[in-house]
Amino acid sequence: MSLALLLTLSIPAFSEQHAERTIDEIKTEAVHRAEVGQYPLIGLDADDVREAFKSVHTRDKDEWAVAFMGVADRYMNEAKSLEKTDPTKANADYIRAWRLYSFGRWPIPASPGKQRSYEKAIEAFLAHAKFFDPPLEIVRIPFEGKEIIGYLRLPKNASGPVPLVLAVNGLDSRKEDLTESFSAILPFGVAYLAVDGPGTGQNPIKVSDNAERVLSRVLDYIATRPEIDKNRVAMHGVSWGAYWAAKMAIVERARLKGASAQSPPTDMFFQKEFLMNSLIGNREYLFDQVPALMAIFDNVKTIDEMAEILPKMSLVKQGLLGKPMAPMLILAGVKDTQVPIDDIYLLLSKGDVPKTAWVNPLGGHLGRQVGVWPDPRIFKEVIIPWLVHTLAPEPAK
Repeated sequence: MSLALLLTLSIPAFSEQHAERTIDEIKTEAVHRAEVGQYPLIGLDADDVREAFKSVHTRDKDEWAVAFMGVADRYMNEAKSLEKTDPTKANADYIRAWRLYSFGRWPIPASPGKQRSYEKAIEAFLAHAKFFDPPLEIVRIPFEGKEIIGYLRLPKNASGPVPLVLAVNGLDSRKEDLTESFSAILPFGVAYLAVDGPGTGQNPIKVSDNAERVLSRVLDYIATRPEIDKNRVAMHGVSWGAYWAAKMAIVERARLKGASAQSPPTDMFFQKEFLMNSLIGNREYLFDQVPALMAIFDNVKTIDEMAEILPKMSLVKQGLLGKPMAPMLILAGVKDTQVPIDDIYLLLSKGDVPKTAWVNPLGGHLGRQVGVWPDPRIFKEVIIPWLVHTLAPEPAK
């Protein structure tokens, strides 16, 4: 039985505002978001989305995946045929295929079809990454009998050890998305390592109240690389990744020069009231936010189980807020319906060092505002400058 069906069976009837979108509503909203460049359809061509939707008639996950894979396969095959004769066009096709495959598995690969679409997304992305200059290195870090897979890129023509940003994705984005975005920091002489957060992508463990240990292991690995200045490492996290960034700013403050966090959940987000009143049927999220949330934990199949385990993740419940921490940039939108703004204000008021805040009064999740503050603008104008400044060499004494 699917998570979505279990979710439906485990909650009482809700008002219209708590109802998930129908498939027709999803299709209409998704095409609109593709047209205006709104998450999670940033970079997707609206005509490609319309073409895929011709084969989608229900909310069946495999039907969805097959439809988007069908369109993506065409670009993937064309890219392969053009690699030697027209590498520029081949690369553009790989990007197009990757984004379509990614939306084919969105928000999570919760069926065999969606899992296949996710695997194809990784394949298409790595084919695109072959064109990177400087190159992408796939790192494999041993961890508790498994492995952490990350994507590392070092700035071109670096002399001596370079600073680095450890980047962690959110609930439904992946390290591939972060890898594409963080290419913009390389010209500033800063490296980056993108990994999937606990419970997502290729991360070897699920979310728990001590799952940050997987990210601490990544910091251990970073310290072994002679090309990286282990005294100039920062972290960036988006949404759920921002939760890990905030927690790591406390538990790993000695190894982090700073952490940027977009809409980090800290306390209220994890309470049953917020789950029931804001997350179920959330319309800022395209569809299935709570099933996606349930999937990042082990053996969470009902709303009651979700409501029981979430409070354990609160940084207040864990006794961490108020402890010394690394400097932070915290970004948020006052109108965010997915992470309460009170969680942002709480985090800003705790710790022992001043923090930098970028709070958009008209912004939603991550501070984004359609047509005014889209995700790429926030990233390039706010996040990258702060990280570059934070990782700058200490002035000579």
